[in-house]
Amino acid sequence: MELLSKSPKKTQVANIISVVVVLALASLRGAESRKARILESFEYNAINCRAHSASITDFGGVGDGVKSNTKAFQDAINHLSQYSSDGGSQLFVPAGKWLTGSFSLISHFTLFLHQDAVLLASQDLKEWPLLKPLPSYGRGRDAAAGRYASLIFGTNLTDVVVTGKNGTIDGQGAFWWQQFHKGKLKYTRPYLIEIMFSENIQISNLTLLNSPSWNVHPVYSSNILVQGITILAPVSSPNTDGINPDSCTNTKIEDCYIVSGDDCVAVKSGWDEYGIAFGMPTKQLIIRRLTCISPYSATIALGSEMSGGIQDVRAEDITAIHTESGVRIKTAVGRGGFVKDIYVKRMTMHTMKWVFWMTGNYGSHADKNYDPNALPVIQGINYRDMVADNVTMAARLEGISGDPFKEICISNVTIGMAAKAKKVPWTCTEIAGITSGVSPRPCDLLPDQGPEKLTECDFPPENIPIDSVKLQKCTYGMN
Repeated sequence: MELLSKSPKKTQVANIISVVVVLALASLRGAESRKARILESFEYNAINCRAHSASITDFGGVGDGVKSNTKAFQDAINHLSQYSSDGGSQLFVPAGKWLTGSFSLISHFTLFLHQDAVLLASQDLKEWPLLKPLPSYGRGRDAAAGRYASLIFGTNLTDVVVTGKNGTIDGQGAFWWQQFHKGKLKYTRPYLIEIMFSENIQISNLTLLNSPSWNVHPVYSSNILVQGITILAPVSSPNTDGINPDSCTNTKIEDCYIVSGDDCVAVKSGWDEYGIAFGMPTKQLIIRRLTCISPYSATIALGSEMSGGIQDVRAEDITAIHTESGVRIKTAVGRGGFVKDIYVKRMTMHTMKWVFWMTGNYGSHADKNYDPNALPVIQGINYRDMVADNVTMAARLEGISGDPFKEICISNVTIGMAAKAKKVPWTCTEIAGITSGVSPRPCDLLPDQGPEKLTECDFPPENIPIDSVKLQKCTYGMN
């Protein structure tokens, strides 16, 4: 028994060790507790950072994919609006499936989706407010009446960011596509994201799935950055355009991957007499590093709703795979407006129906009141440095009688024809321009300049203002 006894000195040392161990464990538990209280912490890049933060869960949000969160989103945004003039605010959507109908954004605001967050679009029509038709269209695209508000909507805003760590917005579009095909919709289908009459907008680092109709629609707005977006929809889905800048100025679309049932990027500015009267063009647009798959539509479409005008579009480093056409200009008698100063370079295409397509006979009028004397002006179209393979037809270029498409330039383009390609690779009517170093040989209306007069089509060397915007490194942390 004596061997088991401890001296006072040894007992004191043991007690000290015990206290140290207890303190260490308590410290670890405290650190773990503090760590547990920090729900999320991360960095992201944005046009502006925010002074105030909140999570959708603070306002009763439940990410179970069943409970509607429409009220929670609107309550959260309404609450955060008090900080619009005090450093702005950000709303965090954590991991989970967040069922919601349409909700509206505010200025000086960031909506941020966790990488495992999914916004699920509600299929309850009561959660989709109705809006009047766009003034430059005069009617809805699906029906003559108005339209459903987009899932994420905003108007008359400044400084808005919708971003995430590649979080997902799922439009659950099959419900809408079925109603559309059955002719049962009285109003135009909603889009996933629409921002109107606004400036300084960023939409970035998100995955957009199965939109009811168009995916991203900035309209009547300026200073817009769309970056790092993945858009996915069945190639048979109706009107699931990827990104549609519409009557917008100073816009950049870059580093996006789009698979859709319609045009991957569709540049617009209003429809017939309504677009002419509204008179707001789309101009200063950059499209860069885009990858597109759309077997029934275009990689980049200009029009057909172009009645307010489209000018100064610059596209570069574009990849199209199994897509109906590379660049398509769509217009018609009655559209008015213009498409001019278009520049495209370094485009790579695999398995295409047409590389180039221009048509002045697109039809599809808003109503019967369009002006048959309103002829569009198509001029200054520049394509260069392109390669394509497995192509059915090199080009289908059809201007308007008495209103030819002019100043077309195509240079340094090599098109590999498919085994079952059309016997005549180029068809051209009512167009005028030149080509240089193009194979197969273009039509006579686009004469080749010959090896002694090699021509490089224009591409402006100077940047537009949106290219000089520098993103800030922002942080989010919630205790």
